[in-house]
Amino acid sequence: MKPLIVANWKMNPQTLDEAREILNEIKEGIKDITGVETVICPPFLYLPYWVEFFNKKEKSIKLGAQDCFWQKSGAFTGEISSKQLLNFGCQYVIIGHSERRKYLGETDEMINKKLKSALKEKLKPILCIENISQIKNSLKGIAKNELKNLILALEPVFAIGTGKPCNINKAKKIRITIRRELDKNIPILYGGSINSQNAVNYLKKAGFSGLLVGGASLNPKEFIKIIKNISQS
Repeated sequence: MKPLIVANWKMNPQTLDEAREILNEIKEGIKDITGVETVICPPFLYLPYWVEFFNKKEKSIKLGAQDCFWQKSGAFTGEISSKQLLNFGCQYVIIGHSERRKYLGETDEMINKKLKSALKEKLKPILCIENISQIKNSLKGIAKNELKNLILALEPVFAIGTGKPCNINKAKKIRITIRRELDKNIPILYGGSINSQNAVNYLKKAGFSGLLVGGASLNPKEFIKIIKNISQS
């Protein structure tokens, strides 16, 4: 499997013009790189632009979303369903990010419902966790044969947006512990203060299958450098 590098733009950038500039620069910068699977998860309102800008012929970058709702349709103001994301061209969706748990009160039960919805629609959900209990609670009632599209992302809360990444050896130990709880084919990503200097070490030394990149993904030059460094390692 290729290393999976996922960009989580969160509530950024602030204008469509900025989004265009970032997307253009990243696309141009990685167009010849084939050894890395690159996914960008922009805010929902930029998805229509993405479909127009990156048509089905686009191969270098895949589209993801930052969240989904567990119902297929209905009176759920402000929510976006997994089916809507799929029909818009999304292949990936981030679920259970620590910021949604912290600021929006998402529980393991809610995340479990979202996972079931995403898996049913054949999306590839990226389940964000900090500890083992979150894995067990989030996967309740989901059979092992339904998890072939699941991706896990370890995101130590202390490292999110702080510029203080988790120690490589500590991250490796956590990954090994998580692996004991999961099918060996489920990719495990690392997320938390990733940059072009430490990115390769999380794959080569700590054994992760890829990265969930926050702030650095909004800096095209830095994000391109991360992808190039990994492709050349």
